[in-house]
Amino acid sequence: MGGGWMQTSVVLADDEGLLRRSLATVLALEEDIVVIGEAATGEESVELVLEIRPDVFVVAAEMHEMNGIDVAKAVLECNPTQIVLLLTRHARPRSLHRALSVGVRGILSKAAEPVQLTAVIRALSRGRRWIDPEFSALAVVDDCPLTARELDVLRETSHGYSVADIAERLHLAEGTVRNYLSHAMQKMHSPTRHDAARRAREHEWL
Repeated sequence: MGGGWMQTSVVLADDEGLLRRSLATVLALEEDIVVIGEAATGEESVELVLEIRPDVFVVAAEMHEMNGIDVAKAVLECNPTQIVLLLTRHARPRSLHRALSVGVRGILSKAAEPVQLTAVIRALSRGRRWIDPEFSALAVVDDCPLTARELDVLRETSHGYSVADIAERLHLAEGTVRNYLSHAMQKMHSPTRHDAARRAREHEWL
């Protein structure tokens, strides 16, 4: 924290190194914002944020190894007061709903101007919530045909878990898991649960 004013500490997480470093450079120009950490993977970012507790955690939605919403969920389950700003290239209604449901406080387009990014970080640090106007209309629309439980089992499938593992993790019977997967496969017109999970992730429903 600075002497004459309050500084907002930030951790950045994005597996695209050039973009992450560009964001860090932009934020370094602001006297009241300081980047105290960067992470290139979801797992690394969860550990870093929980260790150093920044004022605002800025995470990219489209990370490959662990997407930004899953990262935010892992962080917020351990520290519900952490302020999270999700940066995304494109957002679908279900992904917006899920981001907000796990506790993300801000959602901003990656195409936003630097001055908007810094303004949103300041607003979040003061207790406000913020959704990019480009995405706000989508937040009230839901084009996903899958139920919440069908999405749950597909999400676990996409992480490589077996039916038995999914049943244990979600506290369901294996037969129930198979039913959810079967319904999801029918709705997604997919021959396998893995294909259904892949298609759901491509639609950003997971």
